[in-house]
Amino acid sequence: MSRTVLSRPVIRAGKSLPRLALAALLVPALAVGPIAAGDGAPIPAAAVGTSDSGATHPPAPATSDLPSPAPTGRETLAAGSGRNTPARDVPFPAAEQIPPHLATTPAPGTQAAGLSTGQPRTRSTTIVRPAKPPRSRCGGGLPLGRVVTCTAIVDQAQDVWTVTTTADDDLLLIQLGRGSGPDFVGGRVTDATGRELCRLGVDANRCVVGAAGAYRITLRLPYSTGRGDYTIAAESTRTPSSCGQLPADLFDFGSPGSTVTLPAGAAARCHLFDQPRGALLRFADPGGPRDIRGLILDGQFGTLCELSYGGGDCWLEQPGPYRLLSWEQYGKEGTHLVKARRLSDPAGCQSLPLAPYGDPGSAVNSGVTPAGETTCHTFGTDAARPLLVRAVSLDATSFDWQVLDATGAQVCAREGIPVCTVPAAGRYTLLVSSPLYADRPHRYEVALNPLDRADGCAPNTGYVPWDQPALQVHQLARVQTDCHPFTGRAGERVIVSGARWTMDSGGERICTEPSDQVGCVLPADGDYRVISYREWTGNTPETYPLAIRRISDPVGCPTVRPGSYGTAPTGAPAPVACRILDVPAAGVYRVTALDSYNVTAFARVLDTAGRTVCAQVRCPLPAGRHTLLASRDATSTTEFAVSLLPLRPTGCTPVSDAGWAAPPHRGRIDTSGQIDCLVLPTPSGASIATLLPVDAALNVDIVDADGEAECSLWWYTWHGCVLDGPAPHSALLTGHTFVTQLAYTVGFARTDAPACPTLPRDTTDTTVTTGPDRLAACFTVPADQHAARQTLTWARTAGTGRARLTVFDGTGRSTCGTDRAAQGTVTCALPPGPVTVLLDTDGNTATYRLSHRNAGTS
Repeated sequence: MSRTVLSRPVIRAGKSLPRLALAALLVPALAVGPIAAGDGAPIPAAAVGTSDSGATHPPAPATSDLPSPAPTGRETLAAGSGRNTPARDVPFPAAEQIPPHLATTPAPGTQAAGLSTGQPRTRSTTIVRPAKPPRSRCGGGLPLGRVVTCTAIVDQAQDVWTVTTTADDDLLLIQLGRGSGPDFVGGRVTDATGRELCRLGVDANRCVVGAAGAYRITLRLPYSTGRGDYTIAAESTRTPSSCGQLPADLFDFGSPGSTVTLPAGAAARCHLFDQPRGALLRFADPGGPRDIRGLILDGQFGTLCELSYGGGDCWLEQPGPYRLLSWEQYGKEGTHLVKARRLSDPAGCQSLPLAPYGDPGSAVNSGVTPAGETTCHTFGTDAARPLLVRAVSLDATSFDWQVLDATGAQVCAREGIPVCTVPAAGRYTLLVSSPLYADRPHRYEVALNPLDRADGCAPNTGYVPWDQPALQVHQLARVQTDCHPFTGRAGERVIVSGARWTMDSGGERICTEPSDQVGCVLPADGDYRVISYREWTGNTPETYPLAIRRISDPVGCPTVRPGSYGTAPTGAPAPVACRILDVPAAGVYRVTALDSYNVTAFARVLDTAGRTVCAQVRCPLPAGRHTLLASRDATSTTEFAVSLLPLRPTGCTPVSDAGWAAPPHRGRIDTSGQIDCLVLPTPSGASIATLLPVDAALNVDIVDADGEAECSLWWYTWHGCVLDGPAPHSALLTGHTFVTQLAYTVGFARTDAPACPTLPRDTTDTTVTTGPDRLAACFTVPADQHAARQTLTWARTAGTGRARLTVFDGTGRSTCGTDRAAQGTVTCALPPGPVTVLLDTDGNTATYRLSHRNAGTS
């Protein structure tokens, strides 16, 4: 708003100056007066300070286009990263600049001190009323270590705080608390020249400043309009407001730790501690909902380590004294526990002597590890050596272990085989740790066995013959490890069962690489040791079998010679896992090993050196002696029967391939491993089907004249089997698994255009009678008696039982069929030419009615 000012009025005695004239006199002075308050101005009434504690403030972000939500869990913000970089980089007006709306231009003839008296009275000037500047409600000096609450910051107001450090190159920790208002503040740190050093976002910030002195923190809202509140606190890492002393035994194993309380909005808490230079410390994650962070500084205030979430390892590579500064990333109040352990030259550990083999006696440590913590054991060794670490959980919970040297460096950890090779004589530490997520403390026992020594080993008993029982090992302690020595020669192949591994006299494991061969080949003449133990958590001693047997030139294996089809196996059942096959002539043999339940074992045939020659069933063998190994378990007491037969069948019983017209063959299997043989008259190139009563527990395998497999028909007997190999063909019969004795009935039917009667296509149904001596009925449908799609029907009209109907083409292959039922109808797509219809029954006496029609004909 502008007004025209006339010439200077005359002020008479007793008369007041008109308001308009007073305004004209004062405006120039207001326009050019000072605007900055000194840094030492007192904290306004809107800012409430606290000494070491403050009200709880909900967390809030730095200046940005939009307010950020409060973090959850352990969210990490860039503002706490340690760089002089803001969490959000937004333009921030310089506090030292005069806002444009406050800038003025003196009127002609005016001076800085007021109006000029030399101007003509009739001269007029235009006066611009300045906009009201934004009012700051908070600011002033910010003492280190104190949390200050600002209850309001509005619109474009800028709160200016001054923080003073007495050390050069100080690292300031600044916590900018999230207020309860809708808008969050952000800011920057500047030096005396106005140069920006850092940007500040909500939550934890770090800022490296220059020379000792005062620094300005300017805060504002992210938008030109709005309202918010906040807390602010700062702490120096070089000259902190206070620094307590951590207990001297804090770093000992077993120490309960030290409790630290952080007020809401606090920048950090400082604690001094002293440890040997070069020590390796491990700080435990305090867990819980708070996000605790930390810095460890050396005696020259250099940062040695950062502790993420309050935990981690720290190597004190520079001299002390040392200080720990910890804070809550989001300014939450609360109490947390500082727990730390010195891993190098640790204190508070149990001493663990090396244990002998067998009963370890007193050379056992037990311990309890709380969730997320670590217990320790120290031990010494007079030389570099491999050690077996026997750590057993008593609670069936997961755990880990590490072995450290005197400096705290890891030598090995729990991984795969629990063997740790220490590189030199000296003192070492074994750590046992429980995961943070464990729901209860972890109880355990531990022992260490030097694998290069033989203390406590059992007597050397040599190889155990195969027909002798395995050794029985008695384990009296949970962490007991046993050793059984034997003497071998280079090239011998040995199989060891019931043990963990085999090693030489120096403690080096042998035969560690996977192989498709059986057993372990000894690399040299000399003494070897077998290491064994059982994992158990009970209180009762355990006994387990162990066997060391030779499979090259074995001792104690029964001898088996070739037998005959239709008789019991020549390798009678015996509780021995091996046999010597005495083969009189080179040839291809059928070799099977079965237990007393008629379960086939995966048998291998080995040469005299123990190398695999073949696996069952088909096995080409030269003349001579060979070893059959029915089980890799040298402690097995399972009874095996071994069948050794020429692959080419001999002595087989002839049978008919017109089982629809001829009676079936009947026989009996009396023992596990027996193989009956039936020879067929069917020529090569023909096709046959097997006829079996329902639920017959019989396997039927068709082989050619050389004994090579053609078909296995035991489960799909209604399919045709094309005989491709040379004739004569034979059917080999064995009982199902778990069936060692059975009387059986079986028949065979040729399916490629057999001489079966015609099945008429008219209104007359065909009737057939089946029973134990007639397992099937067969019919031919000539080419001119069926359409491309034909419907066939059958139904039982008398008797009991079920039947299935199958249609075969001219080559004897099945084109369609059904499952067994008392009656049924099936529509088949038939190829050109004659087809064969086979009604296969279950052997019960019954009468069936059959018919066929063109599909769609009633």
